[in-house]
Amino acid sequence: MSSLAQEESRSISENTTWGKRKQFAEGRTSVGYSAFLGYDKDFKINEEQAKVVKLIYKLFLGGRSFYAITKELEKRSIKSPSGKDRWYISTVLSILTNEKYRGDALIQKEYTADFLDKTRRKNTGEIPQYYVEEHHEAIIPPDLFDFVQAEIKARENGSKHSGVSIFANKIKCGCCDGWYGAKVWHSTDKYRRVIYRCNKKYAHKGKPCNTRHLTEEEIKQIFVKALNSLVEVKENVTAELTELIDSVCQTDELTEERDKVEQELRVLAERLESLIRENARVVQNQTAYLKQENEIRALYMEKQGDMEQLDEQIAERESKRNTLESMIQVVCGIGGEQVAFDEELWGGLLDHIVVKENGQVIVVFKGGIEIGVGG
Repeated sequence: MSSLAQEESRSISENTTWGKRKQFAEGRTSVGYSAFLGYDKDFKINEEQAKVVKLIYKLFLGGRSFYAITKELEKRSIKSPSGKDRWYISTVLSILTNEKYRGDALIQKEYTADFLDKTRRKNTGEIPQYYVEEHHEAIIPPDLFDFVQAEIKARENGSKHSGVSIFANKIKCGCCDGWYGAKVWHSTDKYRRVIYRCNKKYAHKGKPCNTRHLTEEEIKQIFVKALNSLVEVKENVTAELTELIDSVCQTDELTEERDKVEQELRVLAERLESLIRENARVVQNQTAYLKQENEIRALYMEKQGDMEQLDEQIAERESKRNTLESMIQVVCGIGGEQVAFDEELWGGLLDHIVVKENGQVIVVFKGGIEIGVGG
């Protein structure tokens, strides 16, 4: 009887699964709205929750790390998607990378592996996935969402991002090439203030770095000045960035080369399969057979390495293209002179700042555009 019940359960599960997958193939999906920040049933935007989603994106673009964002949300007494006081890094990362916030839907990210215990597993190709564009109204503009994905990747590939302050890992010493860090002066009295200075200023005994320190207010003023200089010539800037995209972000040749390598891999795989089948069918000299097999395998591994390298180069160029295109949009969207410091523009446009020994500060924007301030 138990086996009959089990078989019936399997049949019901398979029928249910078939029905769901048919819906997915048609682009229909739903989420657990009670724990999904920003949307109510049928992907209707929840305006109050959407403000929190937008805040998370703004904090990230302002230079905050995932950890710093969790602390800021807790400080503001904002509840997590599950209604808790505590926020986790994984929750923030999920919100920053979920395509549903750009209005799209990737369907069947997970699947039920066992019909009895309902075990859910990440779908890594076991069953079809469906990507539906413009599935519902977006909370985050698609261009901004794509820019955030590029920034996340850039941070992963770059140095560790502490994010304790939006100025962390953004100011470089022109003397020793080290990073500036926050230092507290007069920490116990009324004259207390935070300044930024080269972390390696006194690392070499008797030869301190000669670069000056900066206060937070000075950093903000320097950025605003450089930004206004950038906006004054934004037509030239956009032309230069567009030219840069055309010259260093093209992937056509790399894609063509990748297609060739992929074809070579298919041929090698067929050769290897044919060789193994022939060895199973006909008696052969095993020394000669193994030599030939090892040669094909070695060549296959070499080509596989070439393929991975090409994939990395293509991804890197596409990421750079996204960054530069987003920068063009942001710069073009700035109207008139900027008076106040804007965290989002700081995080979205700035690559880093270099403080020279002569007192001059070089503001380096993403894309490599440099503007000198002071000195």
